[in-house]
Amino acid sequence: MSIYDYNAVTLDGEERSLADFKGKVLLIVNTASKCGFTPQYKGLQALYQRYKDRGLVVLGFPCNQFGHQEPGDEVEIGAFCEKNYGVDFPMFAKIDVNGSDAHPLYRYLKSEAPGLLGSEGIKWNFTKFLVDQSGRVVRRYAPKDKPEALAADIEKALKAVDS
Repeated sequence: MSIYDYNAVTLDGEERSLADFKGKVLLIVNTASKCGFTPQYKGLQALYQRYKDRGLVVLGFPCNQFGHQEPGDEVEIGAFCEKNYGVDFPMFAKIDVNGSDAHPLYRYLKSEAPGLLGSEGIKWNFTKFLVDQSGRVVRRYAPKDKPEALAADIEKALKAVDS
């Protein structure tokens, strides 16, 4: 299996294959609208704007598993992200990232890039996974890692795309 073998439903209800992003560097993030880390949407959008022409795509996956901090439906989530943070990177329908109902994509991401001490569970909203242009999961970042702190790793991944 590779990351390109997975599909997800967009906020608009369309099934989308991650194969659509072949050749791109991906930053995959589980998000929430009512979290202390929610202002990271601003940094994620800034990264997307800064690097999208070089091949970066940020993919947001809303999740309500942590403190019920994503209570809205897809329409509300999309409106919130656009109005408050100008988000125009791809956002997907709400998913689970842990447990028996975890989305298959997240099962894959967690197995490819375990967290601290080898733990696979997602600890909180805004856990981030960097995926290179060949679909390999390069690194996992903690919720507290601000998007701007990922710029050097993103630059490194994009250099491989540029060459």
